[in-house]
Amino acid sequence: MPAIVGVVNVNSVGSSGVLHIGDVYSIAPISTAKTFAGAGSFNTGDRLHVINQQSATNVQDSDLSDQNITANA
Repeated sequence: MPAIVGVVNVNSVGSSGVLHIGDVYSIAPISTAKTFAGAGSFNTGDRLHVINQQSATNVQDSDLSDQNITANA
C-alpha cells in the first residue's frame, strides 16, 4: 500500500544513517560501531541533574562478532 507522508523536517542524518520516506522492502546497515560509555553519558536536555555515586563501564566483550554485515554490500 503506498505511503502518504505529510510535512517532514530533517535536521541531520549521520554519516552511516539511513533516511527513507515511503514504501521500503528492506533497509540494511553498511557499517557498525560499538560504543562503551559510563552512567549518564548520553543524557541530553535542559537542567539535568544526574547523581552517580559509582560508575564502572564493562568493556570486555567475549563475542567474536556482534553484527554481521558481510552480505549487505
